[in-house]
Amino acid sequence: MAVSVVGTRISAIALPWFVLSTTGSATRAGLVAFAEMTPYVLVKVFTGPLVDRAGPRTVSWTTDLVSAAAAVAVPVLHHLDALPLWLLLALVAVIGAARGPGDLAKEVLIPEAAERGAVPLERASGLAGVTERLASTLGPAAGGALIAVTGPMAGLAVNAVCFAAGSLIIAVTLPRGMGRGTALLGEHRGAESGTGSGAGSGTEPGTGSGAGLRTGSGAGKGVEAGYWRRFGEGFAFLRGDRLLLSLSGMIAVTNLLASGFVTVLLPVWAKESGNGPATIGLLAATGGVAAICAGLIASAVAHRMPRRPIFFVGFLCAGAPRFVVLASGAPMWVVLAVFLVDGFGSGFLNPILGAIRYERVPRPLLGRVSALVASLAWAGIPLGGLIAGAAVTAFGLAPVLLAGGAAYFLTTTLTGLRPEWREMDRSRDRTGRNPEPEEPRGGPPRARGEVPGPGPAGTPGTRPGPGR
Repeated sequence: MAVSVVGTRISAIALPWFVLSTTGSATRAGLVAFAEMTPYVLVKVFTGPLVDRAGPRTVSWTTDLVSAAAAVAVPVLHHLDALPLWLLLALVAVIGAARGPGDLAKEVLIPEAAERGAVPLERASGLAGVTERLASTLGPAAGGALIAVTGPMAGLAVNAVCFAAGSLIIAVTLPRGMGRGTALLGEHRGAESGTGSGAGSGTEPGTGSGAGLRTGSGAGKGVEAGYWRRFGEGFAFLRGDRLLLSLSGMIAVTNLLASGFVTVLLPVWAKESGNGPATIGLLAATGGVAAICAGLIASAVAHRMPRRPIFFVGFLCAGAPRFVVLASGAPMWVVLAVFLVDGFGSGFLNPILGAIRYERVPRPLLGRVSALVASLAWAGIPLGGLIAGAAVTAFGLAPVLLAGGAAYFLTTTLTGLRPEWREMDRSRDRTGRNPEPEEPRGGPPRARGEVPGPGPAGTPGTRPGPGR
């Protein structure tokens, strides 16, 4: 995960800077972001059944390999003077289409890693978030410096190398048997128990939904569920929980705003203020270091903390202030301080969101439900850059920054008044999960994913926006 994220974050600076420096158009910079994120979201929403069936390990390394091939083509074609805008958009779209299922697959591996390591889900989710934050800190810092010295094409070449290295690491270094498809797991369990693939046999014990991966009757017989049936099982599961829908809707708005901020507003601010791309990397690194520290704290203690108040304080710190400080023309030390607080607040979000999703979604449905949740939460991201670019062209940078900050504050504050958000702290009890690590082998078993009632749900493990 870390290696591919480093490359992605370098690319997130290199591509907009390349377009701005060659065309001077904020609208075209937003168009490039749209070209990447639209296929990212659309492909991701439909690949959940594939991740569940083929296994996250296989999906992860193959999609990283496709991303590497498309990424390396950009600097090569630019060097050959054969990179018109339409071809750049097409290559960026291929990268986005491959990244969607690749990122999903890496997320689906987290609860299995937690189970193997016998750690609470908050801790596992927090450590995964810290790893991503560390990569997201190193990526922009290195990318900003690299682009300032050598130009944006060098950053895109490094992106290709990172994707290739990430593919190799997942394919070769994961423990044997980790990241199998759930269909294979169902067959393996059926063989061990001496039974076939009866109705719901692909579902783990205690996962509650009854949405098995195979249907049929009798020992030794089973019919593989079709793609659309598997997709429908995930959709029905997702639809049944108001907390899930409310979280996803709120994060869709904040991700839209964050996408516009990172892909257009921040680069335009850096260009107009004369600070340059190195400043973008510095600000991202400042927020990233703070987020890493907060993530480490959350990994250690989040399973003992009340989720709802921490969640909203985190969003209060991580949302509107960065919009306002750039609009205010504040000196650089103030901007750095705001990004420091922003990063610290955001570091507490993903451990909470990830733990809720992993503990409430049965393992056989995790790919499907996670894909749908993430796609809903990311639905606004492709439009963020387009809207921000058009708005800056029409109204100027400062008014758009102030409007974005106000929208962020209202979205995160008003949504929290909804009654279903009380379920954040109840989900531990509903699932029957012990927040502490499992007892050693031979001790009493721990319930896994058991959810009573009309429908459990996951919550978006937002990596909110490309820069959150």
